[in-house]
Parts: sequence; structure tokens; C-alpha cells
Amino acid sequence: MALPRLRTVVLVSGAALLTRRALKRRIARSPLWPLPALPEPVSGHSKRRATAVRKLLITGRTEVADGVVQLRLEGPGLPPWSPGAHLDLVLPSGLVRQYSLCGDPADTGAYTVATRLVADGRGGSREVHEQLQEGLEVEVRGPRNRFPLTEAPGYVFVVGGIGITPVLPMVRALAASGAEWRLLYGGRSRASMPFLEEIEKLGADGDRVTVVAQDEAGHPDVAGALADVAPGTAVYCCGPEPLMAAATAALPGGCTLHLERFSAATGGMAGSDEGSEAFDVELRRSGRTVPVAAGQSVLAAVRAELPHVAYSCEQGFCGTCQQRVLEGEIDHRDELLTDDERGDSMLICVSRCRGGRLVLDL
Repeated sequence: MALPRLRTVVLVSGAALLTRRALKRRIARSPLWPLPALPEPVSGHSKRRATAVRKLLITGRTEVADGVVQLRLEGPGLPPWSPGAHLDLVLPSGLVRQYSLCGDPADTGAYTVATRLVADGRGGSREVHEQLQEGLEVEVRGPRNRFPLTEAPGYVFVVGGIGITPVLPMVRALAASGAEWRLLYGGRSRASMPFLEEIEKLGADGDRVTVVAQDEAGHPDVAGALADVAPGTAVYCCGPEPLMAAATAALPGGCTLHLERFSAATGGMAGSDEGSEAFDVELRRSGRTVPVAAGQSVLAAVRAELPHVAYSCEQGFCGTCQQRVLEGEIDHRDELLTDDERGDSMLICVSRCRGGRLVLDL
């Protein structure tokens, strides 16, 4: 009796081994059965950002100007960051908003962000001001940096209001290094301008800082501030769209301009209805195909099937909704992606399809 039982065990084990090998070959050959045999997905995992979500504790909350709240977020093992970087804050409602890091990169145990309350905004700033208190945890992604401080013989900063947040760590670093820099800082009033006292102290040596409060002196003279800038100077601008447009128009030849937007540029491609024909989007990993109507965004169509897909600005400038494109011709309408990234990815909140079909790595 023992011999037949042994023979049965051997046969069953051999059959199981052959079955496993056959399944591995089948999976390797097919992109859809029983699980997609594609490279590791990059959709929602843009090269421009760290995507790990971590929970940080709010250990400090300070009003640093009228309507501006600063939060200190502490946690272990925080990734390093450099001036110009920002975080994605996942708010209690599920909204995702981007806030520039305005603390000290050497403080490895905490991140510091500041946000102005925008009464007529889309709700993110109000949620920060009303719900994020000391002792609560908040989810964050990042940091990531699309506004880095580059090497240059000199620097000029043109800033409006809350636009000082990404620039403050840059100015601190340049002041400490002895580099050549100047700052034009405008705002509605001195009371509304965050970090004004520190900025004036940093620029006290050499009259590097010009402060223009609108209720005292009107709008800042951007053209005048840039008129005598030497070739090779890096010009950084962050603030309202009219300020950025003025800096763009007044930029001297031979200088480089770096812009950080908190909203989409006026008159840009984002959100344009031109050429907005209907098309289909295949979600390769999910095995579904969704129609995108002429007046509908890819993001809206995809989230009807996959509600977990992350997004934030819905205007093509934050990068949260970046997805990998496997097939199809993209009609890019964003203001963010590099030429290299445009080859195989898109921001699905604004960009569309040139043709009848796109395939996303979702």
C-alpha cells in the first residue's frame, strides 16, 4: 500500500510544479490575464515627486500675517528637501493641496508650511485654517521641487504676498553664502505680508530688499526692478498672475526666468475647449474602457470608474494627476510637464487625445 501512495504523491507534486510553470509562462505572455504583465506602474508615481504618503503630527500653528497660518509638521525619517520644494497635503476632506516648504532644510525632524486664507477659493485654504489644529495628524506626500534654486552669478526675486514662502529658504541660503541677490516684495499691506520682519533683516546689509505695500505706495515697479539686471542673473517670481506677467514682459536679455504658480496662467491652454472631441480611454490595468465626452475631462471620466485616482488643481499646473500613457497621441494642455515627460505621460485634468483612443497605465 505504501508504494501506490508514494506514486500518487509524486504524480500530484509533479503536476503542481508543471501547472505553476505553465501559469508563469502564460502571465509573461499576456498583458491582461490573469494579472497585467506590464512593467511596474508609474501612473500616479511621477518622477517629479515622492509619492509615499506619511502621517505627520501638527506640533505648531502660528499666525504669521493677517490671514496667513504657519504649520509645523513633525515626524520620523522625513525625506530631505531643498529651497523651492513643496508638499502635497491630503486634507481631512480628501482634497489635495500643494504648499511650499518655508522652514529650514537642516531641520530634519519637521516640515513647515504656510497658507493664506482665500475666501473665494476652492476650499483647501479654508479647510487648513478651520480644521488643522495642533495635536492633529495630517497626511502628506513629497516633498518635490519644480522651482529649484539654480547656480547663477546673481539673483533677483520678485514676490507677491504668500509667494514669499518658496523664496524665503532661497534668500536665507543666499544670505548665508554671501551670494549677490535682491528682492522686490509686494503685498496688500505690511500686516498681510508673511515673514516681512525676517526678510527685512536678511536684506539689511546693502539695501537688498524693497518692500512695496499697496495701501501705502500702490503696485511694485517690476520693470524698474529688472531694468539694470546684469546678463546671467536668475530672476525668480512667485505671486499673482499679473505680477508674473509683468516679470515675464520686463525680463532683460541674457537672464533666466523661473516662475512658481499657485494658479493656472490666464489665457493659457489649460481648460481650453478647442478641439475637445469625444474619445475613448482604455484603462489597461483595470481592463476597462471609458468614454470621454466632448465637454468632459479625462480625469472626470476616469474617476467615475476609479474614484481613488489622485488630483488637485484641475487646471494643469500642480502635477498631482500625472498618468503614464501607453498608446495614443496626446493633446497636451498643461503648463508643467517637461518635453521628456510629454513623450509618455499626461495631466489628465486638462490634456486630451489627438484621435479616437488613449491607453493609460491604470
